[in-house]
Amino acid sequence: MTHDINVYILVASAVTLAIKILPLTLIRGEIKNRTVRSFLHYVPYVTLAVMTFPAIIHATQSQLSGTLALIAGISAAWFGASLFKVALLCCTVVFVTELFI
Repeated sequence: MTHDINVYILVASAVTLAIKILPLTLIRGEIKNRTVRSFLHYVPYVTLAVMTFPAIIHATQSQLSGTLALIAGISAAWFGASLFKVALLCCTVVFVTELFI
């Protein structure tokens, strides 16, 4: 069991370092390709989304309450609600959903 965890940590470290070091060593000049620049622009947002959305759904007692809060939060943000209002709405949705489930 301990051996498996060490291997996982080693692989995760190698991948993280490769992602950060390889572009610095391989790409010396300015990136002129529009597609590559666009891809690199969206990498942080995608990474944040991939880490955040599953955590939102699984952080509650039931996946239903997390999913409903996620949908409510996205809807509120889409219509221009502030970050505080979105957070308050999501917390309220989780509280009410967990109360009745």
